[in-house]
Amino acid sequence: MRHTIFAIAALLCLSAPIHAQEATPAAAPAEAAPAPGGATPVGEATKMPDGSTVQAMSDGSTVTTLPDGSTITKVPSMSTTTGAPVAKTNPPMTGPQLLIATSMGDITLQLDAVRAPKTVKTILRYVREKHYDGTVFYRVQKGFVDQMGSWEANLKGRGIVKPDVVPLEANNGLSNIRGTIALARADAPDSGGAEFFINVGDNSFALDQNPNDKENTTGFAVFGQVISGMDVADAINVVPVGDNGPMPGQAPIDPILIKKVSIIGEVEKPVRRAVAAKPAAAKPAKK
Repeated sequence: MRHTIFAIAALLCLSAPIHAQEATPAAAPAEAAPAPGGATPVGEATKMPDGSTVQAMSDGSTVTTLPDGSTITKVPSMSTTTGAPVAKTNPPMTGPQLLIATSMGDITLQLDAVRAPKTVKTILRYVREKHYDGTVFYRVQKGFVDQMGSWEANLKGRGIVKPDVVPLEANNGLSNIRGTIALARADAPDSGGAEFFINVGDNSFALDQNPNDKENTTGFAVFGQVISGMDVADAINVVPVGDNGPMPGQAPIDPILIKKVSIIGEVEKPVRRAVAAKPAAAKPAKK
């Protein structure tokens, strides 16, 4: 599979925002995996870059169907007192905070500069360069993610002058649970850049690093979480979508403008933006 989720010329055209586009987590519909022990599938299965599919089940477990047809069932930790699945949580995060001012309201993020230092450093660089100001949420997938980065309204990509390619930090102990933010990337592990997404649902079963991954090549690196404005993220996630964006069927019909992204408590310095190369043309996503 040439492009993970965003098969739009997206993530590695270093001079173009497209560099970010394919960076998204994959979520193409797939056939439901067999139900373990009477459990039934919940929603659609998620297709992963390696050709496998992950299906959430009604009992809280997940079933991964590998390309060869074999399956792996993961059963969640159960409470010893209630017998119910134990919800995943992340440890407290330490680092700068970002304020994303959108046309639908404000969203405040707490970054984790301790567990994802390289990712946070790169995102802060783009914020200071005002890279995100005037862009839009170009991918909205209900119950899954809200994604932003390098696209303006009407399919206009924003070029990246000196793009940073971020080493994958998915092995940092943070999980893609609801309300977290993670770096988008292409198939290559170390291919993240300016694009990132808000996990609107609990996507840990599909986007966390594979527990058997010894080489740190799987998963999407969480580098922060929403601490205020999750209601805004939820509202964005249910707006009508259409084909007027880089991902067919996932772009808000009425553009959701990102007016400004700022580092809370930091005095801004004037930025002179250089001219970047013109973004490559977007291509349909590969399901």
